[in-house]
Amino acid sequence: MKIKKILVTGGDGFIGSHLVERLLNEGHEVTALAQYNSFGSFGWLDHSPSSSAKNLKLVLGDIRDENFTRVITKQMDAVFHLAALIGIPYSYIAPKSYVETNISGTLNILQAALDNGCRQVICTSTSEVYGTAQTVPINEKHPLVGQSPYSATKIAADQLAIAFNKSFGLPVSIIRPFNTYGPRQSERAVIPTIIRQIMSGKSHLDLGVLQTTRDFNYVSDTVAGFLAALDNELPGGEVINICSNFEVSIEQTARMIAAIMGSDIEFNLDTKRIRPEASEVCRLFGDNALAKKVLGWQPKYSNLNGFEKGLKKTVNWFRRNEGLYANKNLEHKV
Repeated sequence: MKIKKILVTGGDGFIGSHLVERLLNEGHEVTALAQYNSFGSFGWLDHSPSSSAKNLKLVLGDIRDENFTRVITKQMDAVFHLAALIGIPYSYIAPKSYVETNISGTLNILQAALDNGCRQVICTSTSEVYGTAQTVPINEKHPLVGQSPYSATKIAADQLAIAFNKSFGLPVSIIRPFNTYGPRQSERAVIPTIIRQIMSGKSHLDLGVLQTTRDFNYVSDTVAGFLAALDNELPGGEVINICSNFEVSIEQTARMIAAIMGSDIEFNLDTKRIRPEASEVCRLFGDNALAKKVLGWQPKYSNLNGFEKGLKKTVNWFRRNEGLYANKNLEHKV
């Protein structure tokens, strides 16, 4: 394997920190970017055994700064672009922030990578760009529908990446993970919300719409998809789903977690967790055939048994790290 110099934007977050660790374990030289803050915190990397690795460089900054992105992409063989504002509820309140970070920030990364001759750029999309499934399973040709300000900005970011490939030949590919879960995920997401409520002793859980379905990806599977894209050295222009090819409702998910944790539960409707009616994505069920064909990737935590296995690992992590997690409920992390 050729050792590469790799930049990971959003390396301090949920998926990003797992990706940084895997890249380091494979021997690459990694620069991990965290959003600038006055505490000097690198998010989850502060608690990672990899944080002291000799081939890791930690950087604080902001992708909204054009000059900064030009500096950090210099001499990079590859860029994994994960930095984004991702909390859907906050996107209803502060949509301009999402435009500035997710669209303008992505533009800065793409332009800087082009100017500096980066040989591979991998941008992170989201299954939210599809909106409620019109056909299932959802493949990469499914229409894109911006049902929230967040998803609209991610559609725009994806289209910028495609445009930079077609217009300037930038070797940029788009990896589109479906709903990733696992250790370190923020409580803004439904699985940590369920786990934390049960851990606190609640038997009546406050949740939103229970009938919606999602295609959940355990975080190590998502990271493996990113690594497969790197290893295959894609020429650019590809859009590839990373998903389990399996759907499950939020209610079934909650009951599976409750069974794992030995708890009897009922549900309260929490109106704060309900999106505007036309904005709710009711069904996500992905098709991973292209990832299997192009990347040689397939999930290890697929189907109901795999999902249960991933949930058990996730529950165990939250139980072991209850105190550590309390300070990591950050909306802006990836």
